[in-house]
Amino acid sequence: MQPIIVLPLLSSLLSFVFALFLVDQWRERRKPYQLIWALGMLWYGISAGTEFWGGAYGWSETVYRLWYLFGAVYVAAWLGLGTIFLLGKTRFGYGAAFSFLLAGLFTFLSWAKYQYADSLGTQFVYPLVAIGAAVLLSVLTYRAKAKWTTAAGIFVIGGSILAIPLVLTAPLAAPGYYIDPATGIPAGQLFPGFVRLLAPLFNITGSFALIFGALYSTYVFMPKKRVIRYELDRSTGALRFVGTLPLAALAISVNLIASLPGTAKALVTGKLHSRVPATLLLALGALVPSITSGLNRFGMTAAFFLGEFLGVVFLFAGFLVSIEVFREFRVPFTGIVLRSRRESAPGGETA
Repeated sequence: MQPIIVLPLLSSLLSFVFALFLVDQWRERRKPYQLIWALGMLWYGISAGTEFWGGAYGWSETVYRLWYLFGAVYVAAWLGLGTIFLLGKTRFGYGAAFSFLLAGLFTFLSWAKYQYADSLGTQFVYPLVAIGAAVLLSVLTYRAKAKWTTAAGIFVIGGSILAIPLVLTAPLAAPGYYIDPATGIPAGQLFPGFVRLLAPLFNITGSFALIFGALYSTYVFMPKKRVIRYELDRSTGALRFVGTLPLAALAISVNLIASLPGTAKALVTGKLHSRVPATLLLALGALVPSITSGLNRFGMTAAFFLGEFLGVVFLFAGFLVSIEVFREFRVPFTGIVLRSRRESAPGGETA
């Protein structure tokens, strides 16, 4: 079988199996992020499944629309939303807000560069919505309100619902789908601008939420060497607090790099918190397919299916390593426990 058939098939099957494991864990622990991630992996499996079907049995307009809805719009956004809920009791709201801000910026820049036809003003509306979400999340996080996760959920879930009629009813020229003639890989060129701009809006938000969330968790749980010190104290007032944020971002970056040798030593000696390697794997799982899918939108399609497969492998590995997600690894919907672990530290998901 050809790679354009085998790789999507493997990605789809692994995603569905992974989703079953996550649903099983959610049934026991009822953590929202487990259910959201399960849905994200379900979307991943459906998207890869449409690619397998198109490669093996031929593309159609319906398969093409489903591929775009679940793959280009849903997957990254829902996986990123799971990370947002995992870190909902922390100050990661600022990281989530920055993810929305970047999504708005890249959405507008995508339109500015490629001048998508029939954008119908969405090149301004989508970025403004993303900026509004960023401001709201920042304000709620500053006020120490856990409701910032609910606000993020409203934006992602509400946007996902609104995307359904846009993707499923958008006019498409014959034959109703577009496949790269050199590689046989689908691309979104056939969709009008108001649909194509959904991809950077959702993908950038979710991908950066996953990546920033992974780096944030790594920083929180790794043995730290504080080269630069900072303090985020709301009692100093809003202006001073906001002015400290750039220093905090710089300090976290420098301290993270300076802490890597100690982290490596802790890993070798078995003293490293499980969330550190887990979140680094999650970051890779978000980064690799984001790069290849981004290249796909710009017409460079060769690495798309490989990046998609590596993405689900890294995500699966990251979740398996994480005690927060899998305290017990068992056959789904049975009492057969394959491996169990104790929490490495109390309150892991509130860090």
